[in-house]
Amino acid sequence: MNKENGYTVYLAGELFDLKHLAGNALLSESLSAVSNGRYRPVLPQDIELPSLEPKVIRDMDYAALLGCDAAIFQFDGSDLDSGTVAEFMTAKFADIPSVLLRTDFRRSGDRNSNPWNLMCDSFPRTESVVVDTMVLYSKEMEKGWMLGSEVTKVVAYQVAAQLVEKLDTAIATSAVLNEKKQAETRRLIRRTYDL
Repeated sequence: MNKENGYTVYLAGELFDLKHLAGNALLSESLSAVSNGRYRPVLPQDIELPSLEPKVIRDMDYAALLGCDAAIFQFDGSDLDSGTVAEFMTAKFADIPSVLLRTDFRRSGDRNSNPWNLMCDSFPRTESVVVDTMVLYSKEMEKGWMLGSEVTKVVAYQVAAQLVEKLDTAIATSAVLNEKKQAETRRLIRRTYDL
């Protein structure tokens, strides 16, 4: 695992409001900083779109995902975001190393050990980071921080450190598909999505 210019990492998650947009941006900045630029996040919200038509948005997001070296999928919420799950499944078909991230303290799973639906569990080249960020936030506030925004940055760095470790593991794991099969699969996905 020694890609000379670092790795691009698609950062999938909800993009419906300011809290999601700001959280994605903060996580992206933290991941880049903690990894000393080795991991370069690609945020769907930052992709320049020729229009806001639903198919255009979908196509641009899938094209960005397929162009990345790895991906992080934010599995927060009482029910997983369906778009994030669709992107995750596409990544798994394309053999993209992945990390599933849950920062939500609510449990939302089946009988598996992870707090999400068992149909999203146990895929090759996939690692998980499950962290209760409310606990991390509270511990930092107890240290006497005055601004919640500063505490949020500290917590984001703590989460990013765990993500770097898991990305390292996922990327170092042997590919399921050889390079030729990966290229063929990604071409097929692009054709299927009409990209």
